[in-house]
Amino acid sequence: MKVLLLGGGAREHALAWKLKQAPGLTALFCAPGNPGTGALGENLAVDPEDPKAVVAAARARAVDLVVVGPEAPLVKGVADALRAAGIAVFGPSAAAACIEGSKAFAKEVMAAANIPTASHRVFRSPAEAEAYARMQGPLVVKADGLAAGKGVVVARSGWEAADAVRQVAAMGQAASALVLEELLEGQEVSVIALCDGERHQLFPAAQDHKAIFDGDQGPNTGGMGAYAPAPFLDARGLDEVGREVIGPALREMKRRGTPFQGALFAGLMLTPRGPRVLEFNCRFGDPETQALVMQLDEDLLPLLHAAARGELPDRPLRLRAGVSVGVVMAASGYPGAPRKGDLIEGIAEAEATGARVFQAGTKALAGKLVTAGGRVLTVCAHGATVALAREVAYRACARIRFEGAQYRRDIGARALA
Repeated sequence: MKVLLLGGGAREHALAWKLKQAPGLTALFCAPGNPGTGALGENLAVDPEDPKAVVAAARARAVDLVVVGPEAPLVKGVADALRAAGIAVFGPSAAAACIEGSKAFAKEVMAAANIPTASHRVFRSPAEAEAYARMQGPLVVKADGLAAGKGVVVARSGWEAADAVRQVAAMGQAASALVLEELLEGQEVSVIALCDGERHQLFPAAQDHKAIFDGDQGPNTGGMGAYAPAPFLDARGLDEVGREVIGPALREMKRRGTPFQGALFAGLMLTPRGPRVLEFNCRFGDPETQALVMQLDEDLLPLLHAAARGELPDRPLRLRAGVSVGVVMAASGYPGAPRKGDLIEGIAEAEATGARVFQAGTKALAGKLVTAGGRVLTVCAHGATVALAREVAYRACARIRFEGAQYRRDIGARALA
């Protein structure tokens, strides 16, 4: 089977690594990919957000399945164009991808499906939102549209909430509407489901670390690391999420005439009253995917192909025992203005310790690997326990060198506590 994978981050490198293990894979193409995916398949100079270009590339190579990594191509209708061309695709239609593309729409779906979530209000006027925020106190302020994981600000007081509204409103088109919602307390986890429009299969819960610094300090990023399974949601709790969150969401999306085929990501807060949905995403998470693929004890390719055909097996995923930890190594200046062009050394040394290094913001230049983005690498390791997986991951991080490299030292620490 020939596969075209869209995207160029560590998530796509991790998916490519897992897809490459399938005996049924005959060719792997990545668009645009990165030096890591280029070592596993052929990188294509194709814009993943251009539906016509993606269809043309898939046709030219007689691709059997397209797997979409990031959210932007989905929101722009790449999956629709591929399906119209008769090409199987793992990823939802543009209409279904609105579950991530618009937080206000996601709230409508949750209300219609009776999915537990935080109370909220939607504002089109920043001034009205600011006035409301100042009076309400603790709130979460969100840009309605896509903001690369940086459109959410948690505010602990009315003054902070008003400031957060001004900060988020400055993001432009992504913040044409603002969603202000109740601040929930508890452990935050992510659950990703493979979906075929009706059926779903759940990965174990993962826990992301959004803030740039240890102890959840500093501004939010696209994610500084993750581990799975997170111990805060056991098998019974995961079943509950399937029954009360994923299943109802799929039924509601089908009722609307926009069935969801792809990876449905539920960001959850585990409150004393039970799980509450913070957000839905329409794709695999990053960095959660890097840890989750290391937990999967079966080939990923036939599962994605079955989901794309509407034929997902009605059984649980087969998973490895133990825990996987992924630590993001970011460039100096991230999440603001990251440095670029710095030489990266030590990846082979790191992988010799037993870790797996997935590339994101990297570029091959004159035969050398250099930094080319904010989140540069995700260093992953699997172990019998969180402590053992962390030990291998951090030992590997210590062997990788580039100017100004920064990473959190507390990924997975909450599980230890």
